[in-house]
Amino acid sequence: MKTIRLFAVSAAVLLAVACGSNANTPKASADSLKAAAGLMPSKALLDSVSYYLGINYGQMLKQYDFGDVDYNLMVKGMKDFVAAEGNPQDEDFLKQFKLNPEDMNEAINKYLGQRSDYLAAIAEAEAKKFFTENAKKAGVVETESGLQYIISEPGNDNHPGPYSTVRVHYKGTLLDGTVFDETEEGSEAVELSLDRVIAAWTEGLQLIGEGGKITLYVPAELGYGSRAAGTIPANSTLVFDVTLDEVVAEEEAE
Repeated sequence: MKTIRLFAVSAAVLLAVACGSNANTPKASADSLKAAAGLMPSKALLDSVSYYLGINYGQMLKQYDFGDVDYNLMVKGMKDFVAAEGNPQDEDFLKQFKLNPEDMNEAINKYLGQRSDYLAAIAEAEAKKFFTENAKKAGVVETESGLQYIISEPGNDNHPGPYSTVRVHYKGTLLDGTVFDETEEGSEAVELSLDRVIAAWTEGLQLIGEGGKITLYVPAELGYGSRAAGTIPANSTLVFDVTLDEVVAEEEAE
């Protein structure tokens, strides 16, 4: 779980705006005020910027996987900050909210840590149920490592070894059907070495020959384990549909 310091990130835009204003600006004449009024951003532009600011904060919420936050309280916090008196750069400014940056970051990181543990426990429970039920399906074979697979096309007799370079087409999904990676239809095969992939691929692709097709049901310990990998959450069970197009000759691979 990443430790983050959100106050510096979330307040940066507000501080920049606050620093751009000056409470001691002399009173302007009526003519200059009238001229300035014509420079006011339009309502349409304000609406766009408001939405874009929401997108910006939404990106942060999604990146760190905050889950279902209370948006009403989030908006209240933003309004309270903007309405607060004084210079946000002063040490005493945040005392209006009865907090300090250290306490805020500690609470946020504590929440993210507990949420991460919760999601990992849920994923582990779902995986146990899935593999128990999946093992009963026709054609599914389970190895000693816990890998489950179905071979739909065995391929020829040219099987790769654990250090072979192969060319494949594949699609990887989560248990809910979300596709997290795949080779595009009609694209060239991807070349990879079986000693540089997840353990499930190293084991599973040796079970078929060139032209073979296999579905791999991958427990987290044979995939990416307890760490998140890109769009793959921690402790995820993975499903790969793989076509072994070619076992690359050793001299060609070199």
